[in-house]
Amino acid sequence: MGAIASPGGAGKRAGFPSSARLLRHSDFERVYKQGRRHFGAHLTAFYLQRSGTGGFRVGFTVGKVLGNAVQRNRMKRRLREAVRLHWPVSAPAVDIVINPKKAVLKMEFAALGEEVSRAFAVIQKFVAKSGEPDK
Repeated sequence: MGAIASPGGAGKRAGFPSSARLLRHSDFERVYKQGRRHFGAHLTAFYLQRSGTGGFRVGFTVGKVLGNAVQRNRMKRRLREAVRLHWPVSAPAVDIVINPKKAVLKMEFAALGEEVSRAFAVIQKFVAKSGEPDK
């Protein structure tokens, strides 16, 4: 059984390199203010196309209203793994912020993966239709 490659390339540990993550507060704010939204049953994905290359960059926000620290971290771990497993092979340059709903804690992992995959497909379809990114 082989390891699944991470978004940034092959390695011993399948995780997310810094180049595939949204890390700065300003990036999150830009996506929220200028981006579009995709509403799923268990999550909301905010996305904004950026100029250049580099594929998807993904960030997660889980507010305190969704539970204590243990529950919030568990949601982020589940989402991170679902995103890693359903990472598109050829992705346009898009920043994505995923906001889960409380149901993410109790739902089947396969269903979570399907929802993440559906969100990625919607985002890719929109970017392909829209053409060039706004600067």
